[in-house]
Amino acid sequence: MSERRIVITGMGAVTPLGLDVPTTWGNLLAGKSGVSPITTWDASKYDCRFAAQVVGFEPRRHFYNEKDARRADRYSQLAMASAKEAVAQAGLDPDKLDLDRVGVMVGSGIGGLKSLSDQDEILMTKGPSRISPFLIPMMINNMAAGLISMEFGFAGPNFAVVTACATSNNCIGEAWRLIRDDEADVILAGGSEAACVPLGMCGFSAMRALSTRNDEPERASRPFDRDRDGFVMGEGAGILIVEELEHAKKRGATILAELTGYGLTADAYHMTSPPPGGTGAVKAMQHTLKRAHLPLEKVDYINAHGTSTPVGDAAETAAIKVVFGDHARKMPVSSTKSMTGHLLGAAGAAEAIFCIKAIETGILPPTINLENPDPACDLDYVPNKARETRVDAAMSNSFGFGGHNATVLLQRFVG
Repeated sequence: MSERRIVITGMGAVTPLGLDVPTTWGNLLAGKSGVSPITTWDASKYDCRFAAQVVGFEPRRHFYNEKDARRADRYSQLAMASAKEAVAQAGLDPDKLDLDRVGVMVGSGIGGLKSLSDQDEILMTKGPSRISPFLIPMMINNMAAGLISMEFGFAGPNFAVVTACATSNNCIGEAWRLIRDDEADVILAGGSEAACVPLGMCGFSAMRALSTRNDEPERASRPFDRDRDGFVMGEGAGILIVEELEHAKKRGATILAELTGYGLTADAYHMTSPPPGGTGAVKAMQHTLKRAHLPLEKVDYINAHGTSTPVGDAAETAAIKVVFGDHARKMPVSSTKSMTGHLLGAAGAAEAIFCIKAIETGILPPTINLENPDPACDLDYVPNKARETRVDAAMSNSFGFGGHNATVLLQRFVG
């Protein structure tokens, strides 16, 4: 039996640049920064006092009633909004689907950190009798996937990968694997994160992972720049409708791109730092190309993990050069985290969407704030301004704490 082909038929996103995919994409191409000072709580005593926050989001719009919205952590609320946008674009009608063949794989690197933080404060100030009975359901990492399945009645494979910043790409890749193996026909795959809360900010600050450019936060996320000093915390969600080709054709769906490759590895090296030369990233990209049966010179663009950390950006650059050889010098690579900040478990899904939009529009999003390139980062990072060029194949990298590496490859669909 020939291998089942897997395509993308819908996309949804809530990001610091917009509450949907079109708005996010427009601001991305304009080189707009989604980073701003934190105003929703007092961050004046924190080392890092800014983040890439989602602004103007109204949870109630995406739930049946106000009570259901309140019983979901912010990360689940963002995921639900993204799922509804993706389902609408794909034209998925639950009444016309075999619901046992439709799954949900939406993960989170951290989960309901806001709910955990809020309820811990209640415990300390008011005592155990005042803890919400919804604390555990709001906090756990699999609840976004569970709530989405309940909303639509999707009863197929349902679980949440948790691999830090590689979460979304692992969810997308495992959806690809399950559909390829005929375990499902459609899977909503992606991730969501809402960790821009005091506990999250001080935790990452204590690791010295965050930028402290408090005087100009919009310029703080500067991947591959010599003056980068850490990543910028972001929040948001991204979900893709991953679907078997013949199933999509049968229901008349518009095919946005084909998902052709997926690679995952472990560094087996360090909790937070990549190995010299990014050896785990090298293998993830190589496995992806092998599974896609695509010559490396056919890759037109890479959306880099590119978090704006001194060690990470240099390691990823080195890994790209090992994998692609001479082609690395000809191939554009950009980091959209320069504008969205780091969406942690949601990053891969948002960036896969950006790859699909690049294929669709023939425009590459830039890496903004790239003013003084690091000599160790010497590739074409599409500095500061979007660029028009044809894209037939785009790769997206995601690497997470714990040494998790996940790469996906998206291609222009050819019937």
